[in-house]
Amino acid sequence: MKLLEGKTALVTGASKGIGRKIAEKFAEHGANVAFTYLSSVEKGEALEQELESFGTKVKGYRSDASKFDEAEKLINDIVADFGALDIVVNNAGITKDGLLMRMSEENWDEVINVNLKSVFNVSKAASKVMMKARKGSIINMSSVVGVQGNAGQANYAASKAGIIGFSKSLAKELGSRNIRTNVIAPGFIRTEMTDVLDPKVVQGWEEGIPLKRAGETDDVANACVFLASDMSSYVTGQVLSVCGGML
Repeated sequence: MKLLEGKTALVTGASKGIGRKIAEKFAEHGANVAFTYLSSVEKGEALEQELESFGTKVKGYRSDASKFDEAEKLINDIVADFGALDIVVNNAGITKDGLLMRMSEENWDEVINVNLKSVFNVSKAASKVMMKARKGSIINMSSVVGVQGNAGQANYAASKAGIIGFSKSLAKELGSRNIRTNVIAPGFIRTEMTDVLDPKVVQGWEEGIPLKRAGETDDVANACVFLASDMSSYVTGQVLSVCGGML
């Protein structure tokens, strides 16, 4: 059963990791998929070719969602190319970790802009399209760090906590137009970034998780499919933690 048949989705930051898997799952479930990438041009082009094998319309856009004008242009281009926009997954994000005493203003600003301001930029532009259609699902990627904080990640935690407050507010603003806004808070998920970590360190983290394993990108992508589909038609303003019980 294809849960997203006929819907058009945008996934930001989809060239690798969680974003790539979300784009893949959406295409697998019948969605037309627009996605963005920035620095990973080759990976973005490869993903476009890969997703086309599912038989839906796919297009990658090189776009920086942290820039207001680029986000506006992106949404306009997607509507021109696809004719609609039903689902948005704001997934683009970065880390610039460090203790507060050593954190530069530049590292603070960059993380807030890429992680939080991009969500405002894309959601604002997309909401105009969704309000006219009187339907839509916005899914914003936070983190367990945004819920409980983490030493050495004050900038990242602030950006991810901001996403939760923003999304809950948007859910109240747009609910009357049948537009749902929800948050996913992943825990420790295996990606290219975690593959370079010391296996002993990873094992230590896994032992502290009630399900005794790291999450896979599939786990997060499946949650996105649920929140994007009509199966969650009465779910809005919620934070779904995909964390194996960490929270």
